[in-house]
Amino acid sequence: MAGGWVYIMTNKPNGTLYIGVTSDMARRAWEHREGVVDGFTRRYGLKCLVYIEAHDSIEAAIRREKTMKLWPRQWKLRTITAANPDWRDLFETLNA
Repeated sequence: MAGGWVYIMTNKPNGTLYIGVTSDMARRAWEHREGVVDGFTRRYGLKCLVYIEAHDSIEAAIRREKTMKLWPRQWKLRTITAANPDWRDLFETLNA
């Protein structure tokens, strides 16, 4: 899909959360899972993709990411649970 994605990675249900944005969701999720990029997600072992949201443009995705990062933690948890009640790893659904 052209455009952009907002996504949330975690290490376990209700664990540490990371909100990111990308134009290539499958590649970016793989990078997090494999720990190939140094930083927050590697340091905290955030390998589980629990939320994804598609946008028509990367600019729209960036705006949404910035908004979501300002949300209280409870809003983020509710958003994940509403879309993915079992907190399944969505990585396998990316190439399906």
